[in-house]
Amino acid sequence: MNDPLDLLRSRRSVAPHLLTGPGPGEAELETLLTVASRVPDHGRLAPWRFLVIAGEARHRIGETIAAVYMADEPGAAPERVLGERNRLARAPLVIGVVSRARPHAKIPEWEQVLSAGAVCMNLVVAANAMGFATSWLTEWYASDRRVLDALGLEPDETMAGFIHIGRASERPADRPRPELADIVTRL
Repeated sequence: MNDPLDLLRSRRSVAPHLLTGPGPGEAELETLLTVASRVPDHGRLAPWRFLVIAGEARHRIGETIAAVYMADEPGAAPERVLGERNRLARAPLVIGVVSRARPHAKIPEWEQVLSAGAVCMNLVVAANAMGFATSWLTEWYASDRRVLDALGLEPDETMAGFIHIGRASERPADRPRPELADIVTRL
């Protein structure tokens, strides 16, 4: 088996609270974003874009997430609010993948959304290939319009996910995967 197949066979998500620094440097980040954008994209629409969230921006956006959470849950325990505030500060780098599928005469919106999902997966695999650990999350705030507006998304843009990137402080245990016989139908 070759190295790419070994990587794909052994790849595991690592919980964001287990991700530490250092994160990718500028040259590594440019490589990650370049590789992430090399996905199937019928019509070359690039129906996605990236939000690079690093440094202080992780805390600034976390304040918005906490404020939205408190507006919906005014009686929330302080430790829960703190957890929401630190959502994006758990890893040294978070890359938001914005899906911007739009009506098109030939390319259906669902195909454009799948292209944004492929960007997320390429980003995860590329970061893992570079020696980083990752977690692709689509938590509650990824679909809350108040948070999306604060991130500067247009009304027709949504989040395909937040990719948390860092070094793994520990490797998670392997969990059982479905048996191929249970998920494959041969026709």
